[in-house]
Amino acid sequence: MDKAVFLDRDGTINADKAYLYKIADFEFLPGSLEALSLLRKAGYRLVIVTNQSGVARGYYTEEDVRTLHHWLRETLAREGIDVAGIYYCPHHPEARIEAYRVDCGCRKPGLDLFYEAATELGLDVDSSIAIGDKARDLQICRHSRCRGYLVENDEPCEPLPASVRSAANLLAAAKDIVNFVAGQL
Repeated sequence: MDKAVFLDRDGTINADKAYLYKIADFEFLPGSLEALSLLRKAGYRLVIVTNQSGVARGYYTEEDVRTLHHWLRETLAREGIDVAGIYYCPHHPEARIEAYRVDCGCRKPGLDLFYEAATELGLDVDSSIAIGDKARDLQICRHSRCRGYLVENDEPCEPLPASVRSAANLLAAAKDIVNFVAGQL
């Protein structure tokens, strides 16, 4: 089984713009491409796990999400960065669109998408790492031996498990991970 880095999308890889779905609005955060490259070179498979409640709210469609994710994978591939999978939750318990009004286990802090990715991609969750900008992105760290990194943001945060460290951004987290791996060799 492979180890992975489970990455939140908005606020971790790219600028968090409310309900982002247009390619023209997508903006990589500084250092995120370098970070993703470092993580791949360190032997981690990259898996993006993202809540996309804009679908449930009627702001955009699942096709819009898939189009953006297809573009993202192609853009990263041109940079030599392979993404093993992108998993998203379109639901919200108070959705405007009834078909998406679901209190589901795939919406973070739920863990279903992490375990779905692990099953589909042959990943060892316990030897993996989660990185996100909100505590809900790191709930997998409470329920496994997965370590985590909370990238800085302006929101107050609930206490996190000892296995979660803070980092200024994705690049700082990636460098810490690479240094940790190098120290174990």
